[in-house]
Amino acid sequence: MSVYITLMKWTSQGRGGIPAWRDRVEEAERAIEARGGRLVDAYVTLGRFDVVEIFEAPDDETAYQILIEVAKHGQVTTETLRAFTREEAEKIVRLS
Repeated sequence: MSVYITLMKWTSQGRGGIPAWRDRVEEAERAIEARGGRLVDAYVTLGRFDVVEIFEAPDDETAYQILIEVAKHGQVTTETLRAFTREEAEKIVRLS
C-alpha cells in the first residue's frame, strides 16, 4: 500500500465546525476504508496547517478519489504528499 500525508487547513466554513472534528475524521476514515485504504492516524497541529492525516491507499488514483471525497464539503483545503518508506526510496535510488 502507498502512504500519503495530507496537510489540511480549516476554511472559514470549516472553523465553524471544529467541534465536530471527530465526526470529520470518522467520515474520512470511512471514505478511506470504502476504497480499500486505511487511516493510519490524524493529528491536530500547531503552525501553518491545522490537521495532518496519514493514510494508506492502493494507488495514487484511489488516494485522489479519497481526497475529493474528504474535501467536497468545503471544510478544509488539502495538500497531499506521497510518502515513500526507506526501503521504497532505496529501491528507487538503485534503479536510477
